[in-house]
Amino acid sequence: MRILVTGTAGFIGFHLAERLAERGDEVVGIDNLNEYYDIRLKYARLTDSGVAPAAAEIHNAITASNKYPNYRFIRMDIQQRDALDELCRSERFDAVCHLAAQAGVRYSLTHPHTYAETNVRGFLNILEACRAYDIPNLSYASSSSVYGLNAGMPFSTADNVDHPVSLYAATKKANELMAHTYSYLYGIPTTGLRFFTVYGPWGRPDMALFLFTRAILAGRPIQVFNHGNMKRDFTYIDDIVEGVVRVIDNPEEPADGPPDRDALESLEDLDPSWSPAPYRVYNIGYGAPVSLHEFIEVLEAELGMPAEKEYLPMQPGDVPATWADVSALERDFGYKPRIEIAEGIRRFVRWYRTFGLHIFSHG
Repeated sequence: MRILVTGTAGFIGFHLAERLAERGDEVVGIDNLNEYYDIRLKYARLTDSGVAPAAAEIHNAITASNKYPNYRFIRMDIQQRDALDELCRSERFDAVCHLAAQAGVRYSLTHPHTYAETNVRGFLNILEACRAYDIPNLSYASSSSVYGLNAGMPFSTADNVDHPVSLYAATKKANELMAHTYSYLYGIPTTGLRFFTVYGPWGRPDMALFLFTRAILAGRPIQVFNHGNMKRDFTYIDDIVEGVVRVIDNPEEPADGPPDRDALESLEDLDPSWSPAPYRVYNIGYGAPVSLHEFIEVLEAELGMPAEKEYLPMQPGDVPATWADVSALERDFGYKPRIEIAEGIRRFVRWYRTFGLHIFSHG
């Protein structure tokens, strides 16, 4: 297939683009290379994918990978509607996997407009491009943060998610609503994936595993929020990518135009992740929560060093626990996560000692 992947200098997008290129798909990756976190890591990911950093500086120019002959990268912002339209018009993609977004719960407290511009307006541009150029398959990143104030565990896509506690979460919920609208009106197959705390090699430096590893090795204290009384459904990157690939390969079945209104009479009684339109939303996680205390203990053992802990209260916009019910993804796509937390942390630490320390030792 010819696939557009947005956010390919980001953590998940980088891994996904390489996986698709390795299996033979024609991949076009775009990313605006913003400076939300250390730009050196983004350039290092592109370099690993065979994209020369100097070439990646040129906006809207196609750069061929010297590692994967079927992978091309373009430095492009999804807010550039004309450039995105021209790309989709000329390439005629078979599928779009939209992973580009302004990430981060805490950052949304101080930079709200960035989230509206990137996550809402940018996603609208993606939807419009899919509509205008008849792209028959759109998968996109949602987030476990949409569950907000939900207290029942595990989180299910059958749950109501109308009580977000951060603007980031609200924009991801908005993406799901926007996707449903385009699926219903135009028959575009859309699949939203609610990611649960993704970690692993090449991961984001603003996430706990990266922050903790850097601090412990540097002899600095780690910040432990909610006094450590947190649980997260940590999901290893390879399991995430496997699930995303399965979704790309199996788009929702398109309807023949808008569904018959007679079929909508009892919609309020149905799973909110389902629709008569070609639209679905799934959780994608490991399916079991791990306490922050256990997470830190495993990391300390792998590093062979104790962590000095600074216990702090819960941060605004955060939630005490997440836990994904992934039964629907297992049922529909055969998804089955395999990497347990100890093995995942071991792989990350091995990568960090080999690559991470080198990346951040310059500049």
